[in-house]
Order: sequence, then structure tokens, then C-alpha cells
Amino acid sequence: MKSITAKDLRKIGWAQNETLGKALACIQGATEEISLEDLKRVYHQPQVYLLDACYGEIAAMLLAYQNEQKGDSIPLAQKGVPYTTYGAEQIEVGARNQMDVAMRLPITQAGALMPDAHQGYGLPIGGVLATNNAVIPYGVGVDIGCRMALSVFDMPGSAFMGLHDRFKRELIAHTKFGAGHGFVRKHRSDHEILNRKEFEENTFIKQLKDKAWSQLGTSGGGNHFVEFGILSFAEADAEWNLPKGEYVALLTHSGSRGLGATIAGHYTKLAKAVCKLPDEAKNLAYLDLNTDLGMEYWTAMTLAGDYASACHEIIHQKLTKALGLQTIAKVENHHNFAWKEKINGASVIVHRKGATPAGKGVLGIIPGSMTAPGFVVRGKGEVAAIHSASHGAGRQMSRTQAKKSVTQKQLQAVLKDHGVTLIGAGLDEAPFAYKDIHKVMAAQKALVDIVATFTPKMVRMADDGSRED
Repeated sequence: MKSITAKDLRKIGWAQNETLGKALACIQGATEEISLEDLKRVYHQPQVYLLDACYGEIAAMLLAYQNEQKGDSIPLAQKGVPYTTYGAEQIEVGARNQMDVAMRLPITQAGALMPDAHQGYGLPIGGVLATNNAVIPYGVGVDIGCRMALSVFDMPGSAFMGLHDRFKRELIAHTKFGAGHGFVRKHRSDHEILNRKEFEENTFIKQLKDKAWSQLGTSGGGNHFVEFGILSFAEADAEWNLPKGEYVALLTHSGSRGLGATIAGHYTKLAKAVCKLPDEAKNLAYLDLNTDLGMEYWTAMTLAGDYASACHEIIHQKLTKALGLQTIAKVENHHNFAWKEKINGASVIVHRKGATPAGKGVLGIIPGSMTAPGFVVRGKGEVAAIHSASHGAGRQMSRTQAKKSVTQKQLQAVLKDHGVTLIGAGLDEAPFAYKDIHKVMAAQKALVDIVATFTPKMVRMADDGSRED
């Protein structure tokens, strides 16, 4: 088939505007044969083709342009739904402003801002938003299903330092970090997640399967980590069935890698095409869950979350086996996700973008920094917080600010003071870039009880400056 030109598009009625050049770029990058007759139909009825594997991107671009030209958008409420803020004195104005805008969406039912909150895209990181039968891709976040996973070993904490070099050797041998990084084919892991029907039923997701396979069991950039530390119980906990004391434990933080990021970008573009909001709210474009598009995103989001869990499972299995250890307890929880829940008897979609589920009795993990303690917590089910808590300490310095403000000498000094071995990581992840985890925990005493304390001893992070958080 000959190349389609701008002249060809004009002949079928395509207007001479900015969409013409963008359409040509999409056509040139297409992997399937493009028909001029099909393009004519897409141009006149883009909404029909939003989920089409071949023409969806062009349709989304056209629809977004048409909405822009109309100039009309879904209005925001003059006054937002009230919400509760925890640790307000620690939260920057940008995050509060973003939350204020989110509370004015016509779909908003309730909200809460966690004490580790800071500015992000769309919903602030640390923002919790309950909506009426609609999901916001940027309310979920780019790293869909990012999570914490903890394995507690049948090894006393006092034994760790005597095996320091062995732990370090295996940690380096069995982990891989960095945005875009994956395993070559002969070193890839297998997992039942790769057999999920979604990889075959959704053409868009199908093309991501090989990338998902290569990155299975890897960690991202930014604040993602794999670390060994000492888990301390001040008193015995009946649910854990463990006596008080100290145990060696493995803690990981990472998400759905390239699979989740690509899904987030794709469906955010589609959401913006069908849901035109005022400029201050454009990154909060939402999808109605009564539509095929909304349900397709929900299915893709769920797959990405399960994939993130599979990545953690493989990392923990590899290290546990390599070290010859026995796991006696596990905890896992995720954020950057949307859940179907009930709040005050009403069915809602709860977005937790960088927030930990904290329903009554629910266990979770809230990390500090590479030198600050983290905590295993049990949720209290606080309704005002929409059954949520913080997902960490939260940044108090931007990455750029941290790189300018912190020196290697300062970083090495604080690591030495806390007896932490660091493998990788940039200055943007230095402990000074984060809020005081003890102040964050104090601000959410009404949300969670502390079950155990995790003290980092050996931390591995990406050392290439990449980020996926």
C-alpha cells in the first residue's frame, strides 16, 4: 500500500488543521494497514473508534480537538465537597490546591488528604478520592498498583550482621532496577500472570506482553527499593502468632513497571478525549464505568495491579531461596489503585493515589526512608479518612531541590550513623528529601495502630537516575 499523504486526507474531507499532521504521524507509526475509507469514517465519527486497536489513537486525538474547538467543558462545582486533612502543617500548598480542585468534580462524593501528601499530576500523591461510578486514570496514578511487600524470616535480628556480605551478594545477584530495564530472554521468570486472558482479549495490552515478561520480577526507579532490615515487635501479636522480639525481614517497594505506565498514559489520553474539563482539572479526566471504555480501563488497571504483585512475589521467592531462609509471616498492600467500596452505606469508587488501605483490622506497611524506620500497621477503619492512611513519609524536597541541596558526604555520614549499607540510589532519594516519619505517624494515630517497626539495614535502589514513582 502506498504511503498516505496530507493531500489524500484532504481529499476525503479532512480539514486543514493541527489534527492533520498528528494523524499522519500516527499513520506512519501504525503496525497495521490503514485504509482511507476507514480514516474518513474515523474523521466523521471519532467517538465510535476510541477502542479500535488500529484507529483508537487517531480517534482520541480528533475527539479532543473537537471538544477544544467547541470550547465547552464539564463545569466544576463552585464549592467543593468538604474533606479532612491529616497533618496539614506538613503539606505543601500545591497538594492542597490540587485536592481542592478534585473535590469540585461533579462525580466527587468524599475525599481525604494524608499527612505524607505532596503535589503530583491530577490528584495529589497522598490524596484519597471517592467518586460516583467513575474512575480517574490520573487519580489512580502512572505506576498502577505500586505496592509494599514484607517477608519475615525465621532468623533473629542479631544474626544479620554476621551474614552481611552474603546478604549483599544475593541482593545484587537477584534484583534489577531502573525505568525501562528488564531481563534478557534466557534470564526471564515465568508466572501465571502471563497467562491471563487480558493479554489476548485486549489488542492494546497484547502488544505489551513481551515487555511485561521481560520486566517481571524487576523494580523501577525513583523511590522503589529492595531492602533487608530488622522487624521488631514490642509485644506479641495474636494475629501474627509471633512472640515479641526482632526478626530479619525483606521489604520491597515497586509497581507495575512499563506495563502500568503505558496503560496509564493510553487511557488518560482517551479520558481527556471524552471528558473535557476546565484547564485546572484537565488531568482529572474521568471514565464512566457504565461505558465500554471505562470498563476496559478498569480491567487493564486490575491486570497491572496483579502484575505488580507478581513482580514482588518473584523477588521474594528468589532471595528467600538463595539465602536458604524460611518465611514465617507476610504482609502486602498496594496503592495507586481504585477500589469499589461502601462509604456511609453508599457504593463509591475509592482512588488511593499514594495512600494505604486502612480498613478496620487491615494490615499494611508504611515505610520511612533509607535510614528512617517503617511500620507494619493495622487499620482502624476511620470513615473521615475513607479507610486510608499515608503510604510513606512523603517528600519535603523535590528531586531537583534534593540534588542541589544534598552532598554525597552528607549522605554517607547519615548512612554511617544509622548503620545502613546502600547499593545504588541518587541524592534525590537521600533521607533529607523526606518528611519526618515520626511526625507523619503522629498525625495519623486515629487511622492506624502500629504493630511492628522495621529498621532498614541494607538498601538497594536504582542508580541510573530513572524514576517510576
